[in-house]
Amino acid sequence: MTALLEVEDLRIAYGKIEAVKGISFKVEAGEVVTLIGTNGAGKTTTLRTLSGLLKPVGGQVKFNGKSLRKVPAHQIVSLGLAHSPEGRHIFPRMTIEDNLLLGAFLRNDKEGIAKDVQRAYDLFPILGERRKQAAGTLSGGEQQMLAMGRALMSQPKLLMLDEPSMGLSPIMMQKIMATIAELKAEGTTILLVEQNAQAALSLADHGHVMEIGKIVLSGSGQDLLHDESVRKAYLGED
Repeated sequence: MTALLEVEDLRIAYGKIEAVKGISFKVEAGEVVTLIGTNGAGKTTTLRTLSGLLKPVGGQVKFNGKSLRKVPAHQIVSLGLAHSPEGRHIFPRMTIEDNLLLGAFLRNDKEGIAKDVQRAYDLFPILGERRKQAAGTLSGGEQQMLAMGRALMSQPKLLMLDEPSMGLSPIMMQKIMATIAELKAEGTTILLVEQNAQAALSLADHGHVMEIGKIVLSGSGQDLLHDESVRKAYLGED
């Protein structure tokens, strides 16, 4: 059976500098797959390319069996691939609810949209309590919740999360990771980029370790979590 997402020999460059150097991986429906690695490894660049914000210089990306090579970013969203970006990129002067509704801009099913807004409030009760407030009044962790909720509003077949725990307090990070675990339990397919390797690998069905634009190690989340080299390099253990 064809994987939901297939990445084959993907190469991405900024000018003459090759940032991603021929990586290949796949994501099956219902899986959580994570990319881990240090800053500059090419993780965010990979996600930005998958969502159409960057164009690769080589390789192939297929989503649901369809090549994304010539598909513009807004059409990629309509195919069912949603991206919650690093840095959140919410609209601070708009209300929380209006930010969520922006995630459904390609939809016209009013009842379904209303149901999914309520679903976001069920996942993140603080958003529901403050729905009419400007999004800029939220804390960093609450803004991350909003970014995730907005991405879910497009009813994605694949949800890409880029550094959802970055800059958050330990308590807020635990809440975000618990929500990702809840989405996984519901069958949501997730591609997760995360610097907290332990949290990411604990959730993931499969993981890939990236270094300087290459995948240097792949395996199940549990195998990588217990791999000696991964533990030394990314989990701070001797």
